[in-house]
Amino acid sequence: MTDEFENAPRSVSGALLAVVAVALVCALGGLIWSYTLSTKLTAQQAELADAKQQDVKQAAELRETNARLNVATEELGKSLGLTQKQMDDRADQIIRRQQAAEANAQQLASAQKQTAQQVSAVSSAVTDVKTDVGGVKTDVAKTQNDLAGAIAQLTTMKGDLSDHGSLIARTHEELEVLKHKGDRNIYEFTLAKGQKKPVGTVSLELKKVDPKKSKFTIVVYADDKEYEKKDRNLNEPLQFYAGKDPMLFEIVVNTVGSKNTVTGYLSTPKSAPAPAATGR
Repeated sequence: MTDEFENAPRSVSGALLAVVAVALVCALGGLIWSYTLSTKLTAQQAELADAKQQDVKQAAELRETNARLNVATEELGKSLGLTQKQMDDRADQIIRRQQAAEANAQQLASAQKQTAQQVSAVSSAVTDVKTDVGGVKTDVAKTQNDLAGAIAQLTTMKGDLSDHGSLIARTHEELEVLKHKGDRNIYEFTLAKGQKKPVGTVSLELKKVDPKKSKFTIVVYADDKEYEKKDRNLNEPLQFYAGKDPMLFEIVVNTVGSKNTVTGYLSTPKSAPAPAATGR
């Protein structure tokens, strides 16, 4: 029992010492932190003061520079005989000229860019046109070759007035080829028996039809003259001369109908003039 009372004060004294030690450590840390903070604050205040001094110095230098500039401006104005307002106006003019030059430079650059784009577009269009022209040339060459081949298939027959061989068309397709050949005028016709009909620059009349033998008789009226082509055959070139300067005309009948009709075409020279008169 006595030992317990003796040990109690010792435990309290040890705890108290521990608390005191911790408090001393904290106080010491606080002092160190306060000293460090105070040192940093003092350094920052010194830097701030130095910055203020620099600002004051720069402000003084700026005032001195402005003063010198004003003096120089006044001296320049006096030497040039200009007032401050006139110099300010000159400065404004210079600034406006510089701004206008910059704007013009920008416009020129924009125009050059647009021109380059247009040139590129035109070049592309020219390339397309060249391609199209090449295609057209190819098509024309093919058409010419086809026409030449079709013309080569046309039948050549001698007319009833001369030994001159004539290309004749026996079908509608061959007649189209003959038209495209382009060296003569072609006039198609259909005649009924007893009918007198203008064809091109002459008149034609169908007198007789023999469907069984495919023969016919036709009368041509040109330059107040009559030319009878009697008992003629299909696809036979029937020739006659017409015009002030007589030129060779040809008639070719391709079909003889069952209803006393014939179908064919009249071929005349390209340069053939119209006859002076037509009639029976």
